[in-house]
Amino acid sequence: MPSIVVTGGSRGIGLAIARRLASAGHQVVAIARRPTDELKTAMTETRAAGSLRFKPADLSDIGAIPALVRELKTDFGPIAGLVNNAGIGTSGVLATMPDVRIAELMTLNVVSPVVLTKYVVRAMMAAGAGRVVNISSIVGATGFKGLAPYSATKAAMTGFTRSLAREVGSLGITVNAVAPGFIDTEMTSELGGDDRSKIAGRSALRRLAEAEDVAGAVEYLLSDAARNITGTVLTVDAGGTA
Repeated sequence: MPSIVVTGGSRGIGLAIARRLASAGHQVVAIARRPTDELKTAMTETRAAGSLRFKPADLSDIGAIPALVRELKTDFGPIAGLVNNAGIGTSGVLATMPDVRIAELMTLNVVSPVVLTKYVVRAMMAAGAGRVVNISSIVGATGFKGLAPYSATKAAMTGFTRSLAREVGSLGITVNAVAPGFIDTEMTSELGGDDRSKIAGRSALRRLAEAEDVAGAVEYLLSDAARNITGTVLTVDAGGTA
């Protein structure tokens, strides 16, 4: 049975995606440095539907990615879908942000998913089919104070998505992105209650989107219903950028 790989699948948006896909009957492999209690619970809950498995990996170790992809194919079979969700959301004023933190952001949020996709797409090209979904962010297009390096990484993923879609489209592979707005996860935990209320108040629907909304968008883009959608960015932000 082909598998769908979800990076950063142990918590937050990644876990919501992995759980939803497994519940829909897919074989899902969640990649993270270590499993969380929430992931372990989800693995038990989805056992009767599809299967949710865990593969430990440090995706910031770029040199280890080729071997990781080989192990994924050996342990779980062909990779039919890849969801590049893993990333860090370091915030801070650019002028005072340590260079090492900027480098960490660029490595995990851009270099890692690009290299991982490179090795996964090779197998998809040989199979003549595949789905890639990159998790971007609305700040990649709108910007946000205190998130300049992070926003740069998400803008990079949007360009990567559109260009790769043109490279591999003739081989039956679709490449899309989902751009969430501000969602209640650990990445947005620094936002206070007033800030959350202001952001929600500016959205067309007067609320914040949730991780499950993003998971639904990813599930759609991985499905046959989206077979003619590629190179696009699907925004999930309750109308915050409408």
